[in-house]
Amino acid sequence: MTEEPRIIVALDCPSEAEALRLTAQLDPARCRLKVGKELFTRLGPVFVERLQRDGFAVFLDLKFHDIPNTVAAACAAAADLGVWMINVHASGGRAMMVAARERLVGRSRPPRLIAVTVLTSLDETDLSEIGCPGDPAQRVLQLARLTNEAGLDGIVCSPREAALVRAAVGPGLCLVTPGVRPATTAVGDQKRVMTPREALVAGADYLVIGRPITAAPDPMAALAAIESEIEGLDRPPAAREKN
Repeated sequence: MTEEPRIIVALDCPSEAEALRLTAQLDPARCRLKVGKELFTRLGPVFVERLQRDGFAVFLDLKFHDIPNTVAAACAAAADLGVWMINVHASGGRAMMVAARERLVGRSRPPRLIAVTVLTSLDETDLSEIGCPGDPAQRVLQLARLTNEAGLDGIVCSPREAALVRAAVGPGLCLVTPGVRPATTAVGDQKRVMTPREALVAGADYLVIGRPITAAPDPMAALAAIESEIEGLDRPPAAREKN
């Protein structure tokens, strides 16, 4: 592929050896990597820096959620690693998101700062149990609007909310969608899912995909199959300009 990659491979591995076996089979020109809480807690910043030396752009998926100053300081520390993207929880509120964004101002190459809306593992019953009753899509839309007003680069949402968000906030907000599963793979613990092509047609910019690639006998072949499925699908112009 010649255009910049839209697939972010979730590097949800329990050990450094397993993670490196996987990355050795992937082409950094054709995917980015998501490093989450388990791998970062085990291996820390040094491992993130190694992935970047190997040519991979890294989405550091730590979902910061705390008081504004603490989150802003954490985002600055993440930015010091040189990563491509970081995230916070939109439910942390406007002041927290604004503080995070402002802490990154003035950097020559700041990471893209996005906010998690509603986790793709949650449905209406789950939200009701934590005191947020109602339709998950409407909660996603509420938090997407708040994120947009706070001036962040984008959000994380399920692909099932992508079209709703895109219609409400326009093309300028980057949409990163987990909960993406090729039609031939199991849903797993995700509850609001779509195929890669469906997600991009709905308005997603980037697809976070884990087990369909990482658990495949040939991860690069699995990635290539998804590339073929989404070939020719464009992204919103404003989102494209921010890459």
